[in-house]
Amino acid sequence: MKTSILCLLLVVSLASAQAQIANDNTLSVQIDGKEYKTQPRRIRIGTYWWVTANANKPDKSLRIWLGSYDGKDIIEPGSYLVVDADNPDTKANRKLASDLARYKGIAAIKYVEETKEPRMEYHVGKSVNNDETIAIKKGADGFLEATFSGTLVGSYWKEKASATVFGGMGRLMSKVEDKVVTKTTGYDSDIDPEGNGYKKQSMTDKIVLSNGVFRLKMN
Repeated sequence: MKTSILCLLLVVSLASAQAQIANDNTLSVQIDGKEYKTQPRRIRIGTYWWVTANANKPDKSLRIWLGSYDGKDIIEPGSYLVVDADNPDTKANRKLASDLARYKGIAAIKYVEETKEPRMEYHVGKSVNNDETIAIKKGADGFLEATFSGTLVGSYWKEKASATVFGGMGRLMSKVEDKVVTKTTGYDSDIDPEGNGYKKQSMTDKIVLSNGVFRLKMN
């Protein structure tokens, strides 16, 4: 037990000592009227892109998924139709975006915020099919620029008692290690409660995003 505690303290010390890896990307958005600023990262999965924008104390993760409906791996300037975050890449969503003609592709948004440390409880927001859009353009400086807003369907999650008890010190250490990774790299590490030992609560609400802007270096 003493060894586990010492390891945990070491991880906490590293988290305090190391700063997040810097980059030139920027993101700013009002989340329920409160300003959220951070440096986003880009993750490529096949022909699709995730923009992941994270912060600490409390842990927060705003993810924006972008993809063309014709399978191209290039994000073209134009409007992207925001769809259901749980099932974004469906034939119906692709057909909707392509039939309307004015869209370059589809997008999805998910927001996760830690509401009780260490990652005991979360507030989660997901985009739905609500005729919302993300506008994309590319600057001469090689940055992809986007503006967005919208309303996410909010839900609340609590760690299951069984996960807390049976996970013990190992689960706690894993949480702290994930916090270190998130803080030092800027990429979210295991921050999502779904399917990870948490239970969805009955209460729901809405999370409003407004005046969202991000700039992302593409080359």
